[in-house]
Amino acid sequence: MNETVEKIGAHEVAAWLRRHPGFLKQFPDLALTLVVPRDDGPTASLASYQLEVLRDKNRELSRRLAELAGNAQVNERLAVRTHQLTLALMRQHTAADTLKAMAASLAEDFNGDRVRIVLLNPVEGQPEAEWLQVIGDDDARLAPFRDCLRDGEPICGRLQAEKQHVLYGEDVEDVQSTALLPLPGVGLLAVGSRDPNRFYPGMGTLFLRMMGEALVVALQRFAR
Repeated sequence: MNETVEKIGAHEVAAWLRRHPGFLKQFPDLALTLVVPRDDGPTASLASYQLEVLRDKNRELSRRLAELAGNAQVNERLAVRTHQLTLALMRQHTAADTLKAMAASLAEDFNGDRVRIVLLNPVEGQPEAEWLQVIGDDDARLAPFRDCLRDGEPICGRLQAEKQHVLYGEDVEDVQSTALLPLPGVGLLAVGSRDPNRFYPGMGTLFLRMMGEALVVALQRFAR
């Protein structure tokens, strides 16, 4: 009589074990004798291998939790500073003082190395300062910013040279990254940094938007 021997491959065994995860409970001696190859060469028992995998997962979860906690603390500090900035803007009695308060807060509280505000129209009593300039809406210098002003979207990262020169003038070499915010009906707000990684494309702009909106609303109180 011819006997037919059916060969079972490793894939079939693996598939069967996946469908029967409790199999090794019935044969604990088998679980102890199984060995699992490791990347660095030596083998380990199944139990020790599982323990190592669980430890790796635990370390990764701990790392992620620490990262989330760190981000939450940073966001909380930014939220507090943004709130304080908004209150400071609303306490000002003139448009000129509002602009001064904004520039001072961005430089001191938010560590902006170079703060620049571009107004489309002058305001009464505006200060003579390097951080403020008035550029009319029909001025050719605003041409590089047309898309930003039209779309109302912040730009973060290294700006084009023509934008850099309009904003920073002689200080252009000191700025390696910028957060540029369009201010609807008002102009532009730029915060420059010596750190090329401080502002980068794709970064979150929620708090930047909130600060820009706060400035616009604060200035609207003095519009005639």
